[in-house]
Amino acid sequence: MSHSSTRFELKQLSHLMLPILLTQFSQAGLGFIDTVMAGHLSAADLAAIAIGVGIWMPIMLLFAGIMIATTPLVAEARGARTPEQIPTIARQSLWVALILGIVAMLILQLMPLLLPLLGIPDSLIPKASLFLHAIGFGMPAVMMYSALRCYSEALGHPRPVTVISLLSLLLLIPLNYLFMYGFGPIPALGSAGCGFATAILQWIMLIVLALYIAKAKAYQQVPIFTAWEKINPRWVKRILKLGFPIGLAIFFEVSIFSTGAIVLGPLGENAIAAHQIAISVTSMLFMIPLSLAIALTIRVGLYYGEKNVAAMRQVQKVGLICATLFALATMLLIALARPHIVAIYTQDSTVIPMAMYLLWFAMAYQLMDAWQVGAAGCLRGMQDTQAPMWITFMAYWIIAFPLGVYLARYTDWGIAGVWLGLIVGLSLACVLLIARLYRNNHRLAQAQLK
Repeated sequence: MSHSSTRFELKQLSHLMLPILLTQFSQAGLGFIDTVMAGHLSAADLAAIAIGVGIWMPIMLLFAGIMIATTPLVAEARGARTPEQIPTIARQSLWVALILGIVAMLILQLMPLLLPLLGIPDSLIPKASLFLHAIGFGMPAVMMYSALRCYSEALGHPRPVTVISLLSLLLLIPLNYLFMYGFGPIPALGSAGCGFATAILQWIMLIVLALYIAKAKAYQQVPIFTAWEKINPRWVKRILKLGFPIGLAIFFEVSIFSTGAIVLGPLGENAIAAHQIAISVTSMLFMIPLSLAIALTIRVGLYYGEKNVAAMRQVQKVGLICATLFALATMLLIALARPHIVAIYTQDSTVIPMAMYLLWFAMAYQLMDAWQVGAAGCLRGMQDTQAPMWITFMAYWIIAFPLGVYLARYTDWGIAGVWLGLIVGLSLACVLLIARLYRNNHRLAQAQLK
């Protein structure tokens, strides 16, 4: 790999990654704000948010993950020089997003019925249930926003999404305050008010992004709101065939983190609160390799459409080297700043030492996490989604989850048992995904020689 090509790919990845990173931080910041504001109410409110988010987040990311199929499809159309397909891809993605959003909304309305069966303490069920009911009404907006975001980013225009996401952070604080503490006819809902605030915010974000895409000159060569297009079963099938494994792979990974709060339910609200703090921190840091992975999906997808195997391998190498450097930096940050990080979330003397202890485990898996999400991003760009789905399912739910439950509930590891299971699962996923990427590269190179 020449110095010039390395520098070129670094420049292209940076151009895509930095706005996407700000967007991802902003989206993670929504949960961060909820967690911090709830944590300053009480440990019980923080635990209720942990339960609600532990159920909502995997469901939301499952369905939103399906919409990621828009990214490699648009990138491939750009690389193959068939831009006339891009408006159709975007419109059909919006249809899929609307239907999936309604389904996700209905699922979240029913999820509170499962809380008693999951062993959640009775004191936490009312607020967690209200949070789920409220946030469910924002799901159609989340799905359609995801489709428009993928369309915009795949075209090389990530900045509008970034600006909207940053502004949403500023708006969430007063919305949260309004519903948490009440004002006028709006009652004080405590931590459950975060659900109402987030749902309203998601609809606002969708409307603003749609209006911008409709008016901005950057999108006029491939406009999506200039014509009506009914549902096309062929495109819907292609989007779902590519996107459903992506959504499931993301669900398998994220749910193994989020459901930790449920696994720890019998250990009490302090254990759940400490776990939620550590998860919130690692979720924020995960936005760095995830943003790089999204940029890799776009760049690999472009070269995949061009059938340029050599360039595809170059961008993969540059991306994985960057992932390694970012992971080492986050490990250093966690090691040096643990007390200051935990102090942002809580002043509870019981929760603080438990959260600081868990951050050591979070630090331990940063490298493996960065490598596996980077490899997964490359595979999505090559439209290989079935195998990564099965790899993540096996690593997280066949290996990591049972191991974490056993260690947490039946051994002296206690709260740390969940995190040991995560480390094992992430390590296995990392090895298998990188091996899959190597195999795909070799197969495409051999096919090009024939």
